[in-house]
Parts: sequence; C-alpha cells; structure tokens
Amino acid sequence: MLTVNAKLLGILYYFCSGQGSSLRLNLKRNYMSDVIHHECGIALVRLLKPLSYYQQKYGTCLYGLKRLYILMEKQRNRGQDGAGVVGLKLNMDPGFKYMDRVRSCDANPIQEVFDKIHEYLPAQALREYDAEQAKQNLPFVSEIYLGHLRYATFGKNNIDYVHPLKRASNWRSRNLALAANFNLTNVDELFESLIDAGQHPRNYSDTVTLLEKVGYFLDDEIQDLYKYYKQQGYSKRDITPLIESNINLQRVLSRASADWDGGYAVAGIIGHGDTFVMRDPWGIRPAYYYRDEEVVVVASEASVIQTAFRGEDMDIREIQPGYALIIRKDGSVSEELVREPRERRSCSFERIYFSRGNDKDIYPERKKLGELLAPRLVKAVEGDLDNTVFSFIPNTAETSFYGMIKGIQQYMVAEKKRQIREGKAAWSEEVLDEIISHEPRVEKIVIKDAKLRTFITGDAGRDDLVGHVYDVTYGVLKPTDNLVVIDDSIVRGTTLKRSILRILDGLHPRRIVVVSSAPQIRYPDCYGIDMTRMNEFIAFNAAIELLKERGMAHVIDEVYAKCKAQQGLPKEQMVNHVKEIYAPFTDEEISDKIARMITDEHIRAEIKVVFQTVPDLHRACPGHSGDWYFTGDYPTPGGNKVVNTAYINWIEGRDVRSY
Repeated sequence: MLTVNAKLLGILYYFCSGQGSSLRLNLKRNYMSDVIHHECGIALVRLLKPLSYYQQKYGTCLYGLKRLYILMEKQRNRGQDGAGVVGLKLNMDPGFKYMDRVRSCDANPIQEVFDKIHEYLPAQALREYDAEQAKQNLPFVSEIYLGHLRYATFGKNNIDYVHPLKRASNWRSRNLALAANFNLTNVDELFESLIDAGQHPRNYSDTVTLLEKVGYFLDDEIQDLYKYYKQQGYSKRDITPLIESNINLQRVLSRASADWDGGYAVAGIIGHGDTFVMRDPWGIRPAYYYRDEEVVVVASEASVIQTAFRGEDMDIREIQPGYALIIRKDGSVSEELVREPRERRSCSFERIYFSRGNDKDIYPERKKLGELLAPRLVKAVEGDLDNTVFSFIPNTAETSFYGMIKGIQQYMVAEKKRQIREGKAAWSEEVLDEIISHEPRVEKIVIKDAKLRTFITGDAGRDDLVGHVYDVTYGVLKPTDNLVVIDDSIVRGTTLKRSILRILDGLHPRRIVVVSSAPQIRYPDCYGIDMTRMNEFIAFNAAIELLKERGMAHVIDEVYAKCKAQQGLPKEQMVNHVKEIYAPFTDEEISDKIARMITDEHIRAEIKVVFQTVPDLHRACPGHSGDWYFTGDYPTPGGNKVVNTAYINWIEGRDVRSY
C-alpha cells in the first residue's frame, strides 16, 4: 500500500523543527483534562503625564510598573515558559540609558523578572529621590512599559527567544523592542525575503524574523527621511529630532506585515518614544486597549485591564482587525489601518478555554455553551434524570457546567408543566410537591487535589501526571446512576482513558457521559495553539479507525496522494483534502468511536461521549467565528499548507511540527 511505502520513505529524512522535547507542566494552573498549550500574552502601559504627577497622586513614580505587574500576573494563564519587561524613558539626555530590559525563562518567570527589577530599585533611593531624580538614576523608572508572557510554540525555551526582543542602535529611532502574541505559517518565506534583502538573520525563528521584518522597514523609513532632510540642508544633529517626529509608523507596519500569513497581535516600542500594537486582518489574535487622560493600556484580555485599573465601567475597546494602535512620543493616540481587514475569524478557543472566565462577555458565552448541550445530554441518559448526577472536570469547565445545569433545569421545567397540564386537578398535594420539587442532581464529584510543578518529557508521561491531580467524592453515586461530567474540550483523550475514567468508574456508576463544551478537534492549529500533529487528535484517530473497519482504508492513501501532489504549489492554491477523512461519517459516529477508544478493559460502566456542535458554538460565541480546528476552514492560505504538511508528516511517520 502507498501508506506503507510512505512510512518507509519517511525514515530517509527528518526535518528538525527546533522545538525542545522537554515540556514544562505547571499543574498549579487550572487545567482541563487534556492540556493545551497556547498563545502568549502582551501588556503595554503608556503613561501620559510626567512621572511627578503619579508620584503626587498615587504616592509612587512606579505607578506604571505596578500596573504592568498586575496585568502580567492576571494573564499568567497565557504563558508560563518565559516573561520579559522593557521600560523606556522619554527625553533622556545623551549619555543616560533610556531603555531597560529584564527577561526570564525560569520556573516562575513573572516573579523572577519583577524580583530582578526591584533589585535595581532600592527603597532608600526611592524615598530620597523625587520622580525626575529617580528617572535619571534608577532603571525602570519609565513612562512606557512593555511586558510579555511566553509559551514556546517555536524554538527551544531559552532566553534568546523570550520577548521583548531588542534591536539596538546608537540612533534612538532605530532601537526597537518587540513583543508579540502570534504564529505565522510562512516563516520560511519571510526568512528568505530577509536574505533576498541582503540581511543575515542570526536565528531561524518566527520571533527573530518578525523583529527583523519590522526593523528592516523602520530602517528604510528612517533612511528615506534622512535623505530628504539632508537635501533640505539640515545638519545631522538637526535631522535626528526631525526624523523622530515624522516617522510614518502606519507605513512601516503596513510594509512590514504585507506578506504575513497567520494570527498576531504585535506590540513595539521605538527608542525615541513612539509605541504601537497591531493586529492581524482576520482578528485571530486578541488585543484590547483603554485610554484616559493619564494612561493608555493594552492587553490580550479585556478583563485584566479592569482588574489592574480597578474600573467597572471602563471604555475598553478592541484594536480592530488590520489596524494598529499608535501612540506617538507626544502622547497622541490613533488607530490606523495597516492591512485591509478580511472576513473576521477571531479564535473561538479564546472563548471556550484560554481567556479568563471573569470577562463580562466570555462568562455568559461559556454558560451558553453548556446550556446548549442539554438536549443531547437528556438523550444520552435516555431521559432518566432521576438517576443522573451532573458534575464537571475542574476548574475551567465550571462556568459551562453552570450553563449545562441551567439547560437541564429548563428541560425539567417544561416537563413539569406538561405533567401538571396532563394531570390537571386529579393529583394530591404530595404528587404535586414531588413534581414541582424535581431538580437536577448536582454534585462535586471530581476534585483537583494536587499542586505540582515538574519537568517531564513526552506526552504519555505528561498525561499520566495530569491525571494524578484529580480525586473523587465517594458515597454519592448509586449503581443505578448515570454520571455526566463536562470538560472544556477533548483533544487526545489519553488522560480520560488512563486516569479520569478509571477513577470515575471506581464510583460504580451505570453509565459515564463525558461532555465537551467544544466540538471535536479535527485539524491542526497554526495561529498560536500548540496542536500541529494529526495523531494528537482523538477525533482524527477515530475517523481513521472507522475507515479501516468499514473497508475504506483506500481513502487514507487517496488523501495522502492529493496532499503530496500539491506539496510544491503556492499556499494560495492549496486546498484542505484532509476533510475527506471525516466526510463518510456523522459527528455521532465519530463520537461513538471515541467513546469506544477511551474505554479500556478495566472500565465496567458504559461510556458515552457528547460534543458541542459547530452551529451551537457559533450561537454561543457569535463574535468569534474562528473554528478551523473543528471545521478545517482556515482563514489564511497558510492554514491549508499546514494541514497538508501535518497529514503528510503523519503518513510518513515524522513526529515534527507542521510549520
């Protein structure tokens, strides 16, 4: 068969992705059962008043730094592999340092970064200096701060890849610090474009490539301005401030990002004081901002801005897809078009799992995800709600659990009304009391018991260890009970099979229904979530097994042949043939196969699996239609290239990233 030959061919070559094999597992985080590593987080604070203003009003010239710390701590969920901070001082005289940076990839990087910063800020000096003296003499007493939290989706987790990255020069306007929440699918093309431009990039990575692309066009802009003012007869000394005042950042960012394929929110500080945050034209990666007369602040999540600045009715806005928020050195703020916006495809996983659940919009959306599952859950337990206990996998599924219970309650209320109408006046008070008091049985069955931090290698060891953080409540279930437990999503299914289902089965329920508030994850992500290998998805593995069981294994090889045939095409011409793997089956058939796959010989209970549907996902989260990991409908051409490569890698036995 073609499949066998391809696997033999795959042994002949191996493309090293550069990703480290050691994975950090931080179990202090509120994990769902299948760990998904994902996007980074950015935080920007731009003070609009002199530092003395904050010293007088808030009692400290470090007001901006303290707000940044809260912004970063509250976005800890977005990345724990590394953290970094840049501080920029405005209007410093020559000979004085104006840009400071600290980064860490230690076990607790946020704390490590701020501990280092505070080592430079002795309490006695802060008491004795006024704001201007502190700025002149102490690091990180600044008007502009840029912070970043990293999850390593590209390259090893070492300090060289931790943001913010810097591009240094003796000309202030050529200094650039960059931090981003992003993934690009065409780093290879962008890297080649830098070489074609005569550069010699020091690393092959998406981060360095991004920095150099922006830096290249910034240099180009500055050079054009220099030539212009030189021709006007200005001296070199006079040209410098003219350049700083007239850099067209909108043009720089537009030219730099013109050929980027992927999702991104990129924040940057230029040495003379201009600042920007730009967002991809599909709105894949999030970015929010707030401004008043004192401050401009940007973060990856809206709720953290409210928390950091203690505001409830703050006018927090999204940076629009394809636009850049630009803050000039003089404090003027504008949102300017950088790339023509495309069909909006904001990441729906932000709403399901990644972002903090206390956001005023995300909280009701997650509840709605649970609520919409209710009809399928009633069917899964065959309508026997008297003998059904509802619970959740802690901790991030808790909100969707509340919504699920609301949906079950609504179903039960409808049933009560029906029974009362049918019975009319014939029933006794006791019967009516029984009908009216009928409520869903809700119990805390699964307990997140352990707080562990460790370094491990390999997914198998990771999943097994994750399972050990759970315990269960005993004595609640009866042998006649159904147990319904909801989780955010089911990716690999290994943790369910090896750990969670075993401990739940030990409670001896008749049936266990595992519920996912997300649809079946079928396709790799290439815009910030670390899901790039086809064999990571239990839905894919289930479809493959169904093809083999039903004598349709030829489809596997036909899809491979189609993927290989378009391997050399421009990404704009590629299509997603992997959809054909799923086409013969209904969602329910794949769910039933998944249920059989996660049931081992030790499980006595009947296992069922219920997934969210894609239409109901869009009903719950109408503003975030990015669903490519569920549907295979990628917003950018690079997505089809990635899924094409991922399938080829799977067939040929190469356990590497697909971009």
